[in-house]
Amino acid sequence: MEKYIFYVLALIMIISAIASVSSRKMLRSVVYLLFVLIGIAGIYFMADYNFLAAIQLTVYAGGIIVLIIFSVLLVHHIDMELEVAKKSKRIITALASLIGLGVFLTTIYSHPFVETTTAVTTTTADIGFALLSTEAGGFILPFEVISILLLAVMIGAIVIAKGEDDTEEEPKEPPIVKQEEPVEKKKELLENEVTV
Repeated sequence: MEKYIFYVLALIMIISAIASVSSRKMLRSVVYLLFVLIGIAGIYFMADYNFLAAIQLTVYAGGIIVLIIFSVLLVHHIDMELEVAKKSKRIITALASLIGLGVFLTTIYSHPFVETTTAVTTTTADIGFALLSTEAGGFILPFEVISILLLAVMIGAIVIAKGEDDTEEEPKEPPIVKQEEPVEKKKELLENEVTV
C-alpha cells in the first residue's frame, strides 16, 4: 500500500513541478509549487519523519508560499503573466537540469544503501532542545537563518512580480504661460469699446 501512495505522491509532484515552471500565470505557478511542497511533506510522513514533515508544511508550504502570494498581490494584479524566456536561456536551463539529473542518478545508483536493523527514535522534545542549543551539535544558527530565507523569498517575489518597467515616461512639455498684453494695447481696446 505504501508503494502505491509513494507513486501517487511522486506523480502529483512531477506533474505539479512541470506545471509550475511552464505556466505563464504567476499565481498558478505558486499554487502548483504548493502541491509540490505538500507532496514532499507527504513523503516525509511516509518515512516517519513527522517533525521534518511539519517543518516542511509550516515553513515552506505555509510561510514561503503565503509570502510569494502576498508579494505578487501587493505589487501586481492577480492575472499577472510572466514573460517567455529567450531560447538561449531555455536551452541552458535544460542542459543544467539534465546535468543535475545525471549527477543525482549517478550518486543514487553508485551508493550502496544498506537497511539498518536498529531504529533510533527521536522525540520532538529532543529536536527542540537541539534546535535551540548553542553547544556543539546545536542548530540555533540554521534556525535563525530561516528568517533570512523568508526575507529573501519575499524580496525575490517582489522583484519577479515587479519585472522590468518598459514604459518610458514621455518628456513633459513646459506649461504654456500666457503673456500679458502691453498696457498701451489694453488702453486702445478700452477706448474702442467705449466709442462703440
